[in-house]
Order: sequence, then C-alpha cells, then structure tokens
Amino acid sequence: MPLTILVVDDDLGTRLSISDYLELSGYSVITANDGQEALVMVDEYHPDLIVTDIVMPRMNGYELVRRVRQQPAFRLLPVILLTARTKTQERILGYQSGCDLYLPKPFELEELAAAIRNLLERAQIIQSEYRFSHKDRVGSATPTKAVDAHQSLFTHVQKSQLLSSLTSREQEVLELLTHGLSNAEMGQQLHLSPRTVEKYVSSLLRKTETSNRAELVRFAMKHGLVE
Repeated sequence: MPLTILVVDDDLGTRLSISDYLELSGYSVITANDGQEALVMVDEYHPDLIVTDIVMPRMNGYELVRRVRQQPAFRLLPVILLTARTKTQERILGYQSGCDLYLPKPFELEELAAAIRNLLERAQIIQSEYRFSHKDRVGSATPTKAVDAHQSLFTHVQKSQLLSSLTSREQEVLELLTHGLSNAEMGQQLHLSPRTVEKYVSSLLRKTETSNRAELVRFAMKHGLVE
C-alpha cells in the first residue's frame, strides 16, 4: 500500500499542485482546507506524514501541529511546515510547535518530495527498530536476553554516561518533550521562561547529537532515557 500524506492549505492551487506531484510520485494524498479539518482527517486516516501551511482560517499550522503532538499515537508523526513567513522568530515558533522541517515559500516541488522521502525513510526505520526491540524484549525468556538485545542498539554504559551528563532540569524537559508540550507549556510546569526552556532543548539536542525535537524524542524513547 502507498504511504499516505495529508496536505493542508487553504489555497486550492497550492493543494492541487502538491497533491498532483506527490500522487505522481506514488503516494496516496488526502487534503484539508484548514487545521480543524486536518485534525479530523488525522484521526480518521492516520497519515504517514503531514505537509501544512501556517496561515489558515479557523486553525493555523502552529496550533495544528501542537494539537497533533498532544496525541500519543502521533507524537512521532513527521510534519513539514510550508509558509511565506521567513523571519527567524517565526521559524523558531515552527520548531517549537513540533515540526520536523520548515520549508519557506516559494519552494520547488522536487525539494519537497526529497524532504518527504527522507522523513518517511527515517520514520520507517525507527518504527521497525522499535517493533523489533519490543518484540525481542516481550518474547525473551529471561531478563538477560532482553538486555543483550537492547545492548545491540545502545549499551548500558553509553546510556549511563548520557544520563549522567544530563542535569536534573534537562531530564525534566526531556520527559515533558515526549508528551508533546510546547516551550510555553513546559515553562508553566517548570516555572521557567520559554526562552530558558529553549536553551535546555538546545543543550539536549547537542548532547544527544540529534537535529530536531522529533528526532530527540525518538532517540530518548528508543534508548530508554524517559519513562
């Protein structure tokens, strides 16, 4: 079965051009006019990736991504934000909302397709590794076998070293990140400013050698850094 991509944009021309190109590339494409409609389609169709505009009526792209990330089933769903807004602060808002990639308009459809392939390939690898690791642990007769399987991905020594390098505050931020909270929401719970939370997130990205929040969450869950 072809992978399903949800394209969200209130501009009909943009939706059609992206949809036609992706369908020709072999994907199954569903579309939505705004964030509210997109949320319904996410629950109904469980797409493999979302491509969404930011400025839309009823619900913008930032809020859409934030709402999607609040659902455990979609915390790792790849999301690409498309927008004509190119200011640094606006890009930061995009990443804070939980997107994997921020692609400014105008963009080349070929570039978008390449980004989609890359995100889908990584998502499939992570999912297959998780299923393999989970199956091996559940089916293991003894704890020793489960430990051996886990060591093939990440040794206990490496895990211990990484955990010891994280401050207690970084561990708190990492735990909240896996629940899909924004910087503002984490700041409210930890009594920190969103800017301070962003500094902790940047430190976590550096220490785990990951490139964005979604990758950081996948890394943490894969290696048992969070409950």
